[in-house]
This record gives sequence, structure tokens and C-alpha cells, in this order.
Amino acid sequence: MIETQYIDLFTQHRDLIDSKSANVLNSQRDKALEVFKKIGFPNRQLEDFQYSDVANEFIPDFGININRFPVKVDPYQTYKCNVPELATNLFFLLNDGFHGTNLPKMNFPTGVFIGSLNDFAEQHTDICAKYYGKITKLEKNGVAAFNTMFAQDGFVVYVPDNTVIEQPIQLINILTANADYLVNRRILIIAGKNAQVKMLACDHTVTSGKFLVTQVTEIYADDNAHVEFYELEENSNNVSRHASTFVKQEKSSTTLLNNITLNCGFTRNNYNVILNGEHSEAQVAGVVISDKEQHVDNFVFMDHAKPHCESTQLFKYVLQDHSTGVFCGRILVEKDAQKTMAYQTNNNLCASPDSRMHSKPQLEIYADDVKCSHGLTTGQLDEDALFYLRARGIAKADAELLLMQAFTADVLRLIHIDELRTRLEELVEKRFRGQDARCGNCEICK
Repeated sequence: MIETQYIDLFTQHRDLIDSKSANVLNSQRDKALEVFKKIGFPNRQLEDFQYSDVANEFIPDFGININRFPVKVDPYQTYKCNVPELATNLFFLLNDGFHGTNLPKMNFPTGVFIGSLNDFAEQHTDICAKYYGKITKLEKNGVAAFNTMFAQDGFVVYVPDNTVIEQPIQLINILTANADYLVNRRILIIAGKNAQVKMLACDHTVTSGKFLVTQVTEIYADDNAHVEFYELEENSNNVSRHASTFVKQEKSSTTLLNNITLNCGFTRNNYNVILNGEHSEAQVAGVVISDKEQHVDNFVFMDHAKPHCESTQLFKYVLQDHSTGVFCGRILVEKDAQKTMAYQTNNNLCASPDSRMHSKPQLEIYADDVKCSHGLTTGQLDEDALFYLRARGIAKADAELLLMQAFTADVLRLIHIDELRTRLEELVEKRFRGQDARCGNCEICK
């Protein structure tokens, strides 16, 4: 039984785990352990994991930094983001620990906290206890339960009522170790009433070893709040990433989640969004570009719990070589959620005859005054469009590149940070050309 080794590890080192983290984080561990004992890791026997054997990814033996030994690198000296004119407030997680030394001076509005989750739990215990772990659905997510058992730090953005963070927050998640390594990362975003914040999280692998990453992100958007959360994955082929994002929205709030996967080994992203206030809006989008033997699985559950809400899902995959893509999108419209508008689109391009795509759109509707739809296409490049371009003197490779860029363009247009969108368009082009899509100009990423 795969789970036994981790249950034994947790039980034997529970006191040490607790001693290195705040009481708020420790208070969630008992419940997580009981859930994990009951349901374990997801496997192919579960409908939502039919094409992704997550449990198998946890079989190898990985090291874990329970003692919280510091990573001896100063990313502010070695990492220089070269996205032209992109002005951000820059922070780092080294594996799953916040890098809190040599922080640059940043002037945030009164009451804002951005930094270590563990520090936030100690300095603002009541606020952290109100939100941490409260919307993570452990009973349906064995990896999230596992993460809650072991997580000892992470990153938090707390924006109080009536506060706007003008510059985007940029979090660089760096994976570095001299052995195969297990990382348990937490991200918590709290936006109060009328608050606004944009955040970009970038994943980079520095060393050549294997990494197993679990990540749980919780996003709270109070009345009339606006939250944008962008993720850029540029991990190595030796990374197995298992990320779950939970969102709870109140009245008239808006959220945008956009995930760009440029490189990975094995990736499973879970999105669980509950529209819990009238007139709230949510967008969940993603672009996947994969090749070799890479595997990318995106699962979205959109829960319309209140009336007059709108949601949009848009995911596009470009699969090359022997790569595999999976998409499952589920929309639930509850009984009282009248006047719901919910739309889901999944378009997939198999650029190689050996690539595989598995897609399953789902609607579950219990209200009678709604507008809901889902659309799915999977195919190869349009031969007529390709012929049209080649007839005008464009080489075949360049014509294919233009069509693939056009295919992904509408997801990239949902990035509302202009400088970032421009840079990502360049990275996507490089990826289609078979080049390394490095976005950083830094020593540690070379």
C-alpha cells in the first residue's frame, strides 16, 4: 500500500513537523490524516482520474525537508526576470519555504500582508485561522489531504477591505535539491470587500533531479473583490506536479484563473470554484503545450450555488510526439441558482499521430432558467488553412507555426497584464519551434 510509508513518516515525525510550523497549520493535520487514511491517493479506478494514475507518482522514495533546513541561495541576486517593462512585487518560494531574507523595500497599503504563510499564521493568528484550510475539500481530494498533513510554510497575500494592490504580485517557485525531493507548497490569497489584486506564480526547476510537488491554493474573494491568478509552469521533465486550487466567491466578485503549461513531466491541476454570492463571475482558462512523453491533466469543477452568476471555462491543448492530454470540466447549477450563465470550451490539437487527448465535458443542472453550454473539438491542423498559407509562399513549418499560434491566441488574450501577455506570446512561439521556453535571465535557470 503506497500510503503506508507516508502515514508512518507523518506519525513518526509529527512532533518535529509541528515544532517547525505555526499552530494554525498544525490544527488541520489530524483531520487531514484521518481523511488520507480513508481515501488515500487517487487512482484510475476513480472516474475523475481514469486517465491519470496519480497514486503511481508517489511510489518512488523522495526526500522531504521536515527539519526546515534553509536553501543556501539568494534568488534576489541570481534571478532577474527579463519580461520587458513588467513591474512586479517579486517574492520567492525555495522548494516549499518562503525566502524571507534580503527582501527589497516594498510600500504596500496599510493592513496588507504579503509573505510567509507561517509568519502570517503567527502574527495574524485569528485571520489565518478564519481562512486557512476552510474551503479545501479534503474528503474528495487525497493529495490535498496529504499536502495539509505535511505543509509547514507557503505564501500568503492578504488584502483587507477597500484596498487595491496596483502592481502585480509575482511569486517564483524554485525547485532545487541535490537528491530526489518532495515539495509540499501552500498558497493563500484573501481579498476583502472591494479589494483588488493580481498575482503571477511561475514554476522553475533548477537542478536535474526528480521532484514530486503537491500544491494547494486557496482563494477567497469577498463582496465586489477582484482577483486574477496566473500560473506559468516551466518545470523540467523530471517534475511530477499535483496542484489543487480552491476558490470561494461572494457577491459581485470576479476571479480569473489562467494556467499556461509550457513544460512539465506529469501535471494534474484541479480547480474547484464555488460561486457563493449573487452576480459573481469566474473565468478559468489554460493553454497546454506538451511533447515527448509529457502528461497534462486539467480538471475543473464549477459550482453555481447562487443565482445571477456567470462562469467561463476555456482550455486549449497542443500535443506533440507521444504526449497525453486530459481535460474534464464539470458545471453544477444548484436548484436555487436561477439566471445562471455557464460556458465551457475545450479545443485540442493533436500535432502528432502518436499524441492522445481524453476530454469529458459535463453539465449537471437543477435550475430551469439558465444558459449553459459546452463545446469540444479534437483534431489536427486544418489542411485547407495550411494549403492557403503555403500557396502564398509560406514554408510548411512556418505555416504550421502560425496556425498553432492562432489556435492558442484567445487564451493568451485573457492575460490582462499587457507586458506579461506579450512575453508569453513569445515563449509560446519558442515552444512551438522546439526551443527552451525560458522566461528568466538568471544564473540559476541556465
